[in-house]
Formats: sequence, C-alpha cells, structure tokens
Amino acid sequence: MVAPMTDSVPSEAGKAAPARRPKFSLRDVGRALRNPHYRVYALGNIVSLLGTWVQRVALGWLTWELTHSEAWLGIIAFADLIPSIVVGPFAGAIADRVDRRRLMIFAQLVAMTQAAALAVLTFGGWITIEWVLGLTIYLGMAVGVSQPVRLSLIPSLVQREDLSAATAFNSIMFNTARFIGPAIAGAVIVWGGTAPAFAINAVSYLALVAALMTIRMPDDTEARPADRRMLAGMAEGARYAVSHPGIGPLLLLIAVVALFARPFTELLPGFASEVFGRGADGLAWLQGATGLGAMLGGMWLAQRPVLTGLTRFVVANVALFPLALLAFTATDVFPVGLLAATLAGFAMIGGTIGTLTLIQVAVDGAMRGRVMSLYGVVFRGGMATGALAMGSLSAAFGLRETIAAGAVVALTLGLWLGRRLLRSSGAIEAG
Repeated sequence: MVAPMTDSVPSEAGKAAPARRPKFSLRDVGRALRNPHYRVYALGNIVSLLGTWVQRVALGWLTWELTHSEAWLGIIAFADLIPSIVVGPFAGAIADRVDRRRLMIFAQLVAMTQAAALAVLTFGGWITIEWVLGLTIYLGMAVGVSQPVRLSLIPSLVQREDLSAATAFNSIMFNTARFIGPAIAGAVIVWGGTAPAFAINAVSYLALVAALMTIRMPDDTEARPADRRMLAGMAEGARYAVSHPGIGPLLLLIAVVALFARPFTELLPGFASEVFGRGADGLAWLQGATGLGAMLGGMWLAQRPVLTGLTRFVVANVALFPLALLAFTATDVFPVGLLAATLAGFAMIGGTIGTLTLIQVAVDGAMRGRVMSLYGVVFRGGMATGALAMGSLSAAFGLRETIAAGAVVALTLGLWLGRRLLRSSGAIEAG
C-alpha cells in the first residue's frame, strides 16, 4: 500500500542528483490528498480497511469458538495467506500488462462475496470450521490478486513529488483502521456475535469499489513489458529482484520477520483466552493495542527525514520487534501485555513498511508489479508458513513458549542480516 520515498532523484544521465534532506511532518501528509484521484481512492480505501479489520477480529474469535485450538488458528491463518504464493506472481505479471483499476474492482467484488457468505452462514447457524476454512482460501485467492495491484496502483494516482506523502498517508490509514477496527469488532461481537461483523465488512467493500469506479487513471508513462509469455515475465521479475543488491537482501530480511515473529498476531485469540483469561473483548483490546503501536510507528516514520537513515531505522525495528514479543510472552498481566503488544506493533510496522519503502524506491517502474507480487509472496507466504508451524507447535508446547522461541530466532537472524544491510545502506537508500 505504500509508494516510494526518495531523497535522490535520478538525472537524465542516470546519475543521482545530490541528496536532499527535507524534513517531513504530518502536515505534509496532506500533499498526497491534493491529487484528486488519490483523494477519492483514499476515502474508499479507509472505509474498506475498517471493515477488513472488523472481520479479521471476528474470524479469529469465530475460529477459537468453534475449535478452541491453537492449531486451527494456525491452519486458518495459513489458508488465508498461502494462496498469495500461487496467485500473487501471476497477478503481478498481469498488473504490469492490464488496466490495474479494473482488476482491483474485480478482486474487491470477489472478496465482498466471501464476507457476505460468512455473514449468511453465521446468521443461519450453519457455520462450521470447514466452511471457515474453505471461504478463507477463497478470500486468500482474491487478496493474492489485489495485493500487487494495490501496491502498484498508488504511483499512478499521485505526482512523483507526492509519493513520499502518499507513503506516509497509506501507512497511517492502514494502521488507523488496525486500531479502530478491532474496537468496533469487540463492541459488535459482544452485542450481536460475529455475524454482524462479517456483514459490516461485506458492505464496506462497496466504498472502495465505488471509489475505483469513480477515478480515472492518468496516462501510464511507465514502460509496459513486451508481449512475452507470462511465465517468462514472472521469471524475469524474480531474477531482477534476487540479483538486485538492495532488493534481494531486503526480501530476505522481511522473510525472517514474517516467518518467525509476525505470526503472533494470528494467535492472539489463544492469548486472549488462555493466557489473559479474557473473551472477545480481550482479543479486541490486544488487536487494538497492536494497531495503536502500528499507527504510532507509521506516524513516526512519517515525521523522520524522508529516506536518509531509513535502513538503520529498519534494522533497529527488526531487533525491537522480537524483544517486544519476549516481553509479551513473559507476562500474564493484561495491562503489561497490552503495553508489550503496542511496542510490538510499533516495531512491526517500522520494519515492514520501512523495508517496503526501500524496495519501492529501488525498483524499476516496468518491474513494479512483479516485484511487489514477489514481496507479497515472501511476506504473506512467510506469515502463512510461520502461522501454521507456530499454531501446531503451540498446541504441543504452549503459546508463550512457541512465540518466545520464534522471537529468539528472529532476533538472531535479523541482527545478522541487519549488519550486512547497514554496510550497503548508502547504495540502498540512493535507489
């Protein structure tokens, strides 16, 4: 959902102009909204994101109510995330060839039918864990299509000089929804159960669909790939990313975070019930605390210098994230857990959005869709594999022990990779 930030603009000769160090304040985020197409998109997107987070909390709690199993929490998370590995690369190649706006509308309509089906089945009392599994795979396919399209759409909606503002605003929108959505979900679930939460999400998709139908994409000046076989185009994108001196190591770093640290959010229903002795309201508090930290991380990222030093910021947050998880797993005192979850959310967003920003600024425009789809494969695939493994291990060894072990591995590997990235930070940040 983010666009690149840069403090170095390539000249026509292909050399970077002298680096500028403009300060970036929250007031500058409004620069993104001066672009009318982006403004309409952002309005629809924030409504849709709120619905998404309402459903995420409701689906996690419904899964826990149906099974009371950490393993099933991991299975459902795996089913949600793993389709991106299958669909994402194809969607990225398609996004570099077709009308991205229309493809995004199609993906949103498919996702809306999933939320509507969940609402009907739950209202009628017909919902089972098998239905949840099947519909989650269905949604994962739609997300696999929409994610690379969404990431590659933003640069077409803003002026080049407003890309950094759009980066910050996208992060703030996403994490504001991540903070407010669980609060709405908690109130809705306590009042009427999970079915109304699914219905709210189904309706929320209409806002983004309406926005996408309203905007008119400007002429796309980025080079489109030659008319070659899709698999060849996908392979070209993978070779480009792996061989790039900055993109390859950054993808490896995000894989470590996604595999060993990020899956803790998928297991929060178990923590709410088993560790802290709470119900759906406790889950909403934990998700909201993580979202609050993520929102603060996005704001911090927005107010720092545009790009200089971003690699160091990423590495610091990749280390802070597992340390916060160790604190989270070490307590059964709910307020302390909320504080640790907030810190984890801050570090999580600082590392992931900072990494994505560095990748975006380095990627060639003609490769954007394919590289963003590869990012989606690495990030969502890592989370899927990690959630499945940690859910199964938690059922055998306990939630706290499993998440703590993953945090230790993430810290060790993250620091090792971070040292390598810092040695080449100048080249990475120059784009």
